[in-house]
Parts: sequence; structure tokens; C-alpha cells
Amino acid sequence: MESRKCNLCHNQLEMPPTAPCKCLALYSVGSLQRNRNYNTLTVQKEIQPSNSFSTRLWRRMSSSTGNSSYNARTGESEKEKEKESFPWIGNGVNPLNSTTSGPHQSRKALLCGVSYKKDKYELKGTVNDVKNMWNLLIELKFPKDAICVLTEENDPSLFPTKENMKRALKWLVKNCKAGDSLIFYFSGHGVRQLDFDDDEVDGYNETLCPVDFKTSGMIFDNEINDAIVKPIKTDVKLHAIIDACHSGTVIDLEYVYNRAKKCWIGNKPPCGANKSTDGGIAISLSACADDRLAADTTAFSRDMMTGALTYVFTNIMRQKRGKVTYAELLNEMNEKIVSVNTSRSCLSTPLIKRLLRNKIIQEPQLSASKVIDMNGYLTL
Repeated sequence: MESRKCNLCHNQLEMPPTAPCKCLALYSVGSLQRNRNYNTLTVQKEIQPSNSFSTRLWRRMSSSTGNSSYNARTGESEKEKEKESFPWIGNGVNPLNSTTSGPHQSRKALLCGVSYKKDKYELKGTVNDVKNMWNLLIELKFPKDAICVLTEENDPSLFPTKENMKRALKWLVKNCKAGDSLIFYFSGHGVRQLDFDDDEVDGYNETLCPVDFKTSGMIFDNEINDAIVKPIKTDVKLHAIIDACHSGTVIDLEYVYNRAKKCWIGNKPPCGANKSTDGGIAISLSACADDRLAADTTAFSRDMMTGALTYVFTNIMRQKRGKVTYAELLNEMNEKIVSVNTSRSCLSTPLIKRLLRNKIIQEPQLSASKVIDMNGYLTL
């Protein structure tokens, strides 16, 4: 990964020799469309280095910005960041090493931020996203000892590996009962795989990539649904907030909200598989539709990398002091993202739009286990 400042909009961008999932401008045009034998691909192939015209063009555009001094400054800032403490260390709960369940918590949260450190797929903004979510939950009076954080800044027992994530997901919903509010947050890479079980309307499974995805594999939407959706009991509410590419239906909920038509659209599996809760409500707010990409950028915050969804979501929640309807939230998030892309970013230039087939503006998606009132308030 290379940190460069765009010579058009002057935003900091993660410039892979690859086309990482969370960098819209550098995504390899047509890489998903051209590979029809998708079932033979691994996640490594999906985000492998590209020599497409768009990637070569972007490299030439960036090479003229004079990166040597900028990279030096980036290196200095990285060293300073390493010295900073992370607010959840020593405060959050570690359910993975606990032999006892402890007292019941009516509000619980699992925050996962995967940076893929020292890997060519590295993301710089995910740890900032987790910090942002942690601070928001504390402001909303979430108890610190009810928040489990999995990042690569923790001790190894709390790294966001596939095994740790699956165990933490089970912890999140364990012994849930009426009145509980649960949150699952993820910031990292997401990809798609062909579905051969006929349980996806669009023909693709969505997956999340843990830090060890190359050796242990990805976590599929079916697994996430089994782990945290099906166990949700009556009067329990789960909110999943997923800042990743291809995340629209990554927890396999049965209804997706169409903002343009202002109505709910069915997303039940064609094969008739059960994806329902055990009486409760599961709601997912994702960075983009299943066939779209999500951005890791400084377009919103000039001084640090963040996920677009996370930055906008936390800002709106703070501005509204935690009192916002689902309709207001979805509309305001989309307005802010469109505004930034059209006014400050080189991503809105006609040339880049043509190269990326106009798929450059991510549109947050809302899905739910049942039809909900969009004028109802989001309560965490």
C-alpha cells in the first residue's frame, strides 16, 4: 500500500499497486464483470494487482504529485499514532478468555476493525473507525465492560481472526432476553462469491474478511445469519453496522429498503431457507449495495483515513444526540456522501466516472428481518 495525495482533490488516498476493495478510485474496472468463472476465484484473486487502463492512469496521475516529502510526513505521523493509547484497551471486555458469563448486560456491542497490517491489502482507516464507534457508544452511555473490541492493536487473544470473530459473535447474542439492545460493527474488506445453494436473490454470497482470511477463509453471510440473527429472541433488537464493500445483505436479512421508491423489497432466499430471527428484530446498515464498493478515504476528515459510512453515521448520531429516525438517517447519510463526492473529490470527474462505470458513489443500504416503520427512531 502507498499513501499518496491526489493531485486533483488533494485528498489522501490509499494507493495500492493493487485495487483494494475500499479504494473506489483505484478499483480495477471490470474485474468482477470480466471474470465469469467466479466460483474458481479466491479472495486473493479478487483483489490481486491489476494492470488495467484505469489503474495505470491513476498511477501516472499520482506520480506527478511529489510523494517523497509527503511519504516522509506520513511515516512520522504513523510513528506518533503508534505511541497513542487506544481507549478500549484495558476497558473493554474480553469474553474469549472468560470462563464465566458474568452479570447480564442489556446493552452489548462487538466492534471489529481489520487493518490487515503488513499486507498488500492493508487498510489505514479501520482502527480510526473503531475508535469513532467506541467513542460514540460511550457517549450514548454504553457500559465499557459490555463492549468487545477486536483489532490488531489488541493483545493477540483479541485479534480479529476468523475464530475470534465467530466466538465473539456467539458471545454477543448469548443469553439475550427481552429489552436487550445488541450491536455488531465491522470495518474491513468484504467480497462476493457465487452462490450454489439458491439462497441468494442476486446469485452471490457476501463475505467478510477476517485478518487471517488467506489461511482460514472468509466469514459468509449464511454463517453470520446463523450466529447473530436466528438466536434473536422476542423484543430483542440487533443493529449491524457494516463498513465494507459488497455489504448490502451481508447478514442475510429478508427485507431491503428501496430509498428511491420508499418501500421495502423482499429478499427471502429463493430456496425457501429460513433466515428469520427467533421473534426479535435485526436491522443492518451497510456501506453500499451488494454489487458496489465502499471508500476508505480522507474526503470527510482531512487529517485521517476513515470509512465513509462510519464517519457520516457517527457524525449524524452526535448531531442528533442519538435521536434520529431511520428515514432521516438514511437520507442524510446519502446526501452527505453525494455532497462530498461531487464537491471535493476527484472521484466525481467525468473521466473517472467513465472509467469506473459510474459506480463511484456508495449508497448506504438498510435491511431488516421484517418490515419496520422508517419514521421510527433508531435506538442503540
